Amino acid sequence: MEIPPKQPTAKGPAEWFTGDVWIDNIARGDEPSRVRVGAVRFTPGARTAWHSHAVGQTLYVTDGKGLVQSRGGQIVEIRPGDVVHTPADEEHWHGAAPGHFMAHLSITEAVPPGDERPEADWGDHVTDDEYGGN
Repeated sequence: MEIPPKQPTAKGPAEWFTGDVWIDNIARGDEPSRVRVGAVRFTPGARTAWHSHAVGQTLYVTDGKGLVQSRGGQIVEIRPGDVVHTPADEEHWHGAAPGHFMAHLSITEAVPPGDERPEADWGDHVTDDEYGGN
């Protein structure tokens, strides 16, 4: 058994997020595992930029009220206990609903050896109009 020292919580980079977002890395699997798990906390109205994951992403909502949307789809409200799976290469965003905090676990995988794609491909920020469903 190993209990590694806790790393400091990191502020989410402005290139990836609108608003204040905080990230705790929980797991980065050692080969052959490629699992990545992070606890992500969003302040009210904070959200990711449009992005996709080379091997997909699963979110497990742990607290608050949030929103998710795939490119071209409807905005969907998410709450604690909800599980959201986004397939590989599907562009999407997620974040806190207006006036609410939201936290989730983000579960992804690194790309297989020899695959040159980035684990996450970050795009444009979600505009206020997009966030508002306009």
